[in-house]
Amino acid sequence: MNGTHRHHLLQLVLSCRKITAQVTQPGTSTIIAMASSSEQEFLAQSRANLYRFPRSNNFWDSKTASRVGEKLGLRLRELGVDAVSIDAEEEISRPVHHRKRVFPLFDSVRRSGIRVDGTDQLNDVVPRD
Repeated sequence: MNGTHRHHLLQLVLSCRKITAQVTQPGTSTIIAMASSSEQEFLAQSRANLYRFPRSNNFWDSKTASRVGEKLGLRLRELGVDAVSIDAEEEISRPVHHRKRVFPLFDSVRRSGIRVDGTDQLNDVVPRD
């Protein structure tokens, strides 16, 4: 994607332990809103996943991603942001197991009343269960 975005840019930072969604100001890298699975409400579930047996390398799932998207959508609405863009090429380049788990985040942001531009390109490459 080129360096100029018409809307705020929604970016995801993924690791095996957490998912973070951040929205930056158009034309700059200033973060205006952020939501993460490392926030207080997710700590109990994270601890449970840490000590469960059999062990897993993944501490978040599509439900967690969806809840992070809800929180981000509410924060964007409070700021008066009505649309965000994603870098579809970046999302398509993610491993399939991550793509399947992050798509609910985009759906949750959209359900909160925020338009998410760029997700239409993902529909062809994201396997939906």
